[in-house]
Amino acid sequence: MTSHLHALCFAAHDPHRLADFWAGVLGWETTDNAHDGLTLLPGDDTGFRIRFLSSQEPKTAQNHMHFDLTSTSLEDQRETVARALALGGRHIDIGQRPEEGHVVLADPEGNELCVIEPGNNFLADCGFIGALACDGSQEVGYFWSAALGWPLVWDQDQETAIRSPHGGPKVTWGGPPLMPRTGKSRLHFDLAPPAGGDQQTEVDRLVSLGATRTDTGRDKAGRVAMTDPDGREFRVLTVPQG
Repeated sequence: MTSHLHALCFAAHDPHRLADFWAGVLGWETTDNAHDGLTLLPGDDTGFRIRFLSSQEPKTAQNHMHFDLTSTSLEDQRETVARALALGGRHIDIGQRPEEGHVVLADPEGNELCVIEPGNNFLADCGFIGALACDGSQEVGYFWSAALGWPLVWDQDQETAIRSPHGGPKVTWGGPPLMPRTGKSRLHFDLAPPAGGDQQTEVDRLVSLGATRTDTGRDKAGRVAMTDPDGREFRVLTVPQG
């Protein structure tokens, strides 16, 4: 039995503005309820939601994960870029070369995203969110494969990628050299225990796979804070989620 990836969470100075941006870019429905808070629900096979959590912590460095959005044509790529800019995004330079075909943008709070050129073979069978691209080691790719029960779909030159058996985006880790860790991560995963499972059993299993529990208690919502083998934060929810 393995964890379920319930949500990717963004720390946001203005959660509503950030949710509006991503809802507009992705075409997902927004919901706001007592259980999940401000959340986008996928309208495709992505398989996890996107949550926006209020935080006043400043963004001090490039995020360790970002979305790679796919394009069906050059015109489609231009339309995605134009939509993101109209919603409050902006072009940024993170060292990409002029000959590279993808377009690097930031959302209204500076979180990076890439709009990939058409014809990308690695993402050919993926949807609009082609990948969640992460900075991370080969070891952490193996950890998340075991944690989620998602098979490795790439394992070469210390670069790894996993994908849900049900489809959706790939989650990739680029291998060394890793970016320095500066402050708390602005994006993190919320995991839910498997159906029929419980939080403590799942926390123990994740520790056995190489995770570390970072506190001895639970937060106000009952979540347990942990880090993966690369030291990146994630949370384990109290009960299985639908």
